[in-house]
Amino acid sequence: MAKDDPPPSSGSGAAPSPPQKKKQAGFLTRGLSHAEILARRKSLKTQLHSLPQDERHRILSHLHGDAGRGDLSRSRLANLRRDDRNRDTSNLTDYQVMSLNKRRAKPNMSLQRSMHRRETKRLQNAMLAADAEDILRPHAAGAIEVEDDMERTIQLTQRRMKHDPAMLPEGAARNIYDLELRDYGPYRLRYDRSGRHALLAGHGGHVSVVDQHTMALRTEFHLRGDTIRDACFLHNGSMMAVSQENNVYIYDDNGAEIHRLDGHRRVTAMEFLPYHWLLATIGSTGVLQYQDTSTGALVSQHRSKLGPCHAMRQSPFNSVIHLGHTNGTVTLWSPSSSEYLVKMLCHKGSPISSLAIDRGGRYMATGGGDSRVKIFDLRMYKEVHSYNTYGGPPSCLDISQTGMLGIGHGCHTTYWSPDALRTKAKEPYMKHQISGRGPMESLRFRPYEDVVGIGHAGGVSSIVVPGSGEPNLDSMEHFTNPYMDAKQRREAEVRSLLEKLSPEMISLDPDAVGGIEESNLIQRQQRLREVAMEADAKKAADDEEARNKKEKKRMRGRSKIAKKLRRKQKNIVDENVIKLKELRDSERAEREKRQREESNGGGDDEAEAVPAALKRFF
Repeated sequence: MAKDDPPPSSGSGAAPSPPQKKKQAGFLTRGLSHAEILARRKSLKTQLHSLPQDERHRILSHLHGDAGRGDLSRSRLANLRRDDRNRDTSNLTDYQVMSLNKRRAKPNMSLQRSMHRRETKRLQNAMLAADAEDILRPHAAGAIEVEDDMERTIQLTQRRMKHDPAMLPEGAARNIYDLELRDYGPYRLRYDRSGRHALLAGHGGHVSVVDQHTMALRTEFHLRGDTIRDACFLHNGSMMAVSQENNVYIYDDNGAEIHRLDGHRRVTAMEFLPYHWLLATIGSTGVLQYQDTSTGALVSQHRSKLGPCHAMRQSPFNSVIHLGHTNGTVTLWSPSSSEYLVKMLCHKGSPISSLAIDRGGRYMATGGGDSRVKIFDLRMYKEVHSYNTYGGPPSCLDISQTGMLGIGHGCHTTYWSPDALRTKAKEPYMKHQISGRGPMESLRFRPYEDVVGIGHAGGVSSIVVPGSGEPNLDSMEHFTNPYMDAKQRREAEVRSLLEKLSPEMISLDPDAVGGIEESNLIQRQQRLREVAMEADAKKAADDEEARNKKEKKRMRGRSKIAKKLRRKQKNIVDENVIKLKELRDSERAEREKRQREESNGGGDDEAEAVPAALKRFF
């Protein structure tokens, strides 16, 4: 009997017993019937043969592995198939011949179902494994490649990419849109760590959170009569910090006020440090403050002494805060240091309007009032090169996960390729213009997507810049999964709190935290030797001074000179002094002996007759 042929309805024609019916009914509720299994297997084979040859070979390679467990072992299935194909019974034993004839005469329905079910599941799992391999294979950033020198990417427009399905992947064109919000502008835009939610904060008091996957409005509330200077997400999209007229307020995803930070006054820029759960703020007072959002305690506050600050960014590499000041300098800060770690003069005579640091912490881009964007190497604190902007000074900067630089100046936005940080590029990668709604208030790259969010006076715009997003998610990072449910978000919060780093671990070189490098060890040993030598020299100087110290002459009292001489002669050991001591000891011993003899010379009878209380008179 061929294995693809359907089995007969019964082995001997007799009606099956009730237990067998119950067993068969249990099997049917557990899975599919035999006819459905054969139909699925046939459709899977049809799909397999319709695929290209390389895909067919790759799927068949999965069949060699055990891609699904059945009721039978692989060795037993192989033996059964070999017995069914082998018509020569000369090499078989009598028991094997009897079993083979019995199986051919009366097929075992349970055995046939197990064989077909196992082969179908193996084929289906192999195709699913091949599909999963295509989905989970690491991808590269999808930048646009031009075919010839006559076609340039800077000439591409968002309108052309949106209406040309061949230029963008399926579903990417929906990320190109404009939101007209002129009543409460200009707007500041922030994304959470997963890129799922966008925070829109209007200067007129409008705050909203938009789901970027479904384009649904998750939260929206208005702060009547209050001005918003800045806003940012905290550890995830469920909490946000909003800098209002006088204080900083914490809101949840429903728009309810959770807490008010009274100590943070007139804040103009905020950054949240996810690995330390710290909210860093600075404002017109020039005071940098670190607030622990897990405990609510103020960790530290430092006076920059450089006036108001409007440009602030954190380094994703070491969590050091970069501040851009109005005198053209950039200072680097950490919570454990009351003074700045580094001070750089970036723009002479012009204020710093915007800052951006790349993902690896190597390059920093600064925009000044001189309409120039300068690139600095943070390993040497040296300027690499610079770019000029037209239409106004750069008001906002950002560097994507792949190293692409975005500049907002006037009503224009310009995007440079990742190589533009290391070497100076001749022309931008792409550009986009928003007429009549400038200047740009904020520009942010969306994580894990080729999308850029732009906040301006007319509302919010979203455009697509191919190659700007990281295509692969990092499963070891918390809150980077855009498809988390409520349970996963709670578990991520607990793990993030357990793995929270101490604020003292923020330094320029994070690799040196928790250990001592070889160079630092040598310096520390040298310092210990210097301290020991200084202590020895000080002790020797004190001893010399004590020896050379002259005694004061005291004029009061009697026989002061005699007392001095006695003190000096007291500890002197001389031969005459020793003889004198021996003579005095011998005289004392003789005198005591004579006294004892005189006390006993009066006679024993008289001594015994005299009472004990009167013996001292005799």
